Amino acid sequence: MIKDKKARSQKGKILSFVPTGEYYFTKGIKVYHRRDFKKAKKYLQRAMQLEPGEPMITCQLAIVLTELGEYENSNRLLHIVLNELDQDMSECHYFLANNYAHMGFFKDAYHHANMYLTLEPNGDFREDTEELLEILMLETDGLEEPPYEQDDLILKQEQARELLESGYFPKAIELLKDVVEEYPEYWSAYNNLALAYFYLGKTKKAESILDDVLDRNPGNLHALCNRMVFAHYQGKKKVVAQLTESLKKIQPILIEHQYKLGATFAMVGEYQAAYYWLKKLYNIRFDGDGPFYYWLAYSAYYSGYVEFAETIWKIALEHSPDKKGMEPWVLKRPINSEFEDYSGSIYQKLESDFIEERLFAIFLASITGKAGEILISERFYENQKLTTIEKNYASYLKTGTPSELKAAQEIAELLYKNHNPFETVESGLFLKWFSVFVEISKTGMNLNNRHAWAGAIEYVWYKESNEKVSQQEVATTYDISPATIGKYVKLLNDYMCPAPLFAD
Repeated sequence: MIKDKKARSQKGKILSFVPTGEYYFTKGIKVYHRRDFKKAKKYLQRAMQLEPGEPMITCQLAIVLTELGEYENSNRLLHIVLNELDQDMSECHYFLANNYAHMGFFKDAYHHANMYLTLEPNGDFREDTEELLEILMLETDGLEEPPYEQDDLILKQEQARELLESGYFPKAIELLKDVVEEYPEYWSAYNNLALAYFYLGKTKKAESILDDVLDRNPGNLHALCNRMVFAHYQGKKKVVAQLTESLKKIQPILIEHQYKLGATFAMVGEYQAAYYWLKKLYNIRFDGDGPFYYWLAYSAYYSGYVEFAETIWKIALEHSPDKKGMEPWVLKRPINSEFEDYSGSIYQKLESDFIEERLFAIFLASITGKAGEILISERFYENQKLTTIEKNYASYLKTGTPSELKAAQEIAELLYKNHNPFETVESGLFLKWFSVFVEISKTGMNLNNRHAWAGAIEYVWYKESNEKVSQQEVATTYDISPATIGKYVKLLNDYMCPAPLFAD
């Protein structure tokens, strides 16, 4: 376990922070030393949002995640520090070794422990690292050959899963290709590879991989489930109906298969079947993750168990705070009956020649409660004008699939709090945001500070409309400083186009 006195960053490497980042970082450290790790995580996540390139904050958040038992997330942050932010923060190797040892990945724990001692032979964690190495030797004592090969396989699979959940699909594909080449009958990797291609919009490639799996391993449950999900999102109702009928006859014994089956039924709207399997797992105290509680809440709600759904949703938010606002009773229900008349207008915008209008249409579908109806319709899937970015947007709204479109949606929602997108004049604000977003998305720029981007786009829109408004007024609306507004307005100027953007 990481010692409190050593949890702080070493060697006086504290760098300067902007006031808001420093504020949350300091609060996070204080509550950390009071061992209130959940609150420390909250403060440090906020600090990291404000200072995403600061290695000290990222490392400290990783330490807190370790204390909470979130070893995979902690490792992801530590690798970001070493690979992207500050390769000289050698203490990260000790933290990685500690995490991998907890996870049972002894080969990787051994590697990072030795790496730390090589880089810091007299470092602050030397004694702890030497002690850890002794424990690792004891753990593998008596084995003819430590199961390092299996460790390596599981590690790569976990890394690929993390990449998929974080939206790094090309990197996930690269890693999974290596896995299937090295382990040609490791079907789980094939199924994840198919998912990665599907998320990128390469549906034919994804389907060919599933065909290959089912040819070589007939009845593979994960492949069958993925095939049904793919068909669902492509609007292939007959295929979905056939697979649903077949999968409902299956009675899997393995917990992993029960979970996969339940989550799959929930994704395609077969909520009663989903509730049967997910509730069964819940009753045996299954140690579920965020997606498990997410789909259990949805399936419970649509099966008529509203109070139980509300209880489970609270647990889902503890695992995945970013799902706040995506409750089944909010997302799938029209906010106002007047929205019933907007389907035609939304479809019309979806068939526009302008990509920002198509993105705006998907946003309108989300706030009117029409997403479930429109985004799985044949008319949507037969729309030849839709590009990968709109398809990814739709996928994010339907499933919460990791995507850069999450930022676009949340910024538009902030604008929606103060402006009516159904009024002709104010709809221009949303069109401007989505047109700018298309350009920003090509650069991979970070959109973490949602309030700053929303405030900047609103300020620019007011100015272009010859409205008298100060940066102070807009800053107050979005609870940020005028200086921040000014900074992000300058960024926006680099991405605004004089004319509407056509799709490629």
